[in-house]
Amino acid sequence: MIVSHNEIVAMVYKAFTGMHREVGEADVIASMVAELEMAGLDGVRHFNNASPYILTEQDTPIDIVHQETGAIRFDLHGSSLICHLPAIMDYALEKMGDLDHFQIYLMNCHNRWLAYSELVKLADNGIACLAKWDNGTVPKHTLLTLNQGFVYPDLYFFNEPQDNYNTNDMIIELATANFDIEQEIEHFDHKISTDELFATHQRSWKEGIHVDDEQWAILKKTAAAILVENSEASSKGAGGV
Repeated sequence: MIVSHNEIVAMVYKAFTGMHREVGEADVIASMVAELEMAGLDGVRHFNNASPYILTEQDTPIDIVHQETGAIRFDLHGSSLICHLPAIMDYALEKMGDLDHFQIYLMNCHNRWLAYSELVKLADNGIACLAKWDNGTVPKHTLLTLNQGFVYPDLYFFNEPQDNYNTNDMIIELATANFDIEQEIEHFDHKISTDELFATHQRSWKEGIHVDDEQWAILKKTAAAILVENSEASSKGAGGV
């Protein structure tokens, strides 16, 4: 089905607000999902996959487990990345300061595709970005690179693992110059180019955003169910037991 950017934002906002999380801003998260969907990268499906994690994870702070000049490592304790990444990126950019390169290592996190919009925002700061993560299923490895002067990244997919780190981790590197990725992409199996993402994004603005019917129905059901629960709870509370 075809929906608008505003419809996705409104629906995700309702769904997330109803989850009553202490961490994460509903409007920011809604935009993260909408941007990913506009790029043709299944933002709604990834949010639906994230919802069980968001609903069940504890509202506990993430930890900085290691920090040195040019690098920082966070432990997200199995949380969805979507609730924490905006704050992590703000903190990392502050720590990066005038450095030429900075590495962020995220341990024990889920839903890493939802990092997309936070990473492409780096284009506004003139910062090049490289992000990569391993998966338990094909594609076994994903690499995102955003060069300076570009608004959209290049995405490389690999059917075989390329790095030997935990499949719940993610590495993000920031730099003031473009990355040399020749060796990293030597064995990629599939690529989505910056030109393709640009074309998809433009088409979404002009023609509307194509969302999988089943995934849209799941999102609507999540938002509606939580709203009903809230209404029932509110009604009981109003009874003055």
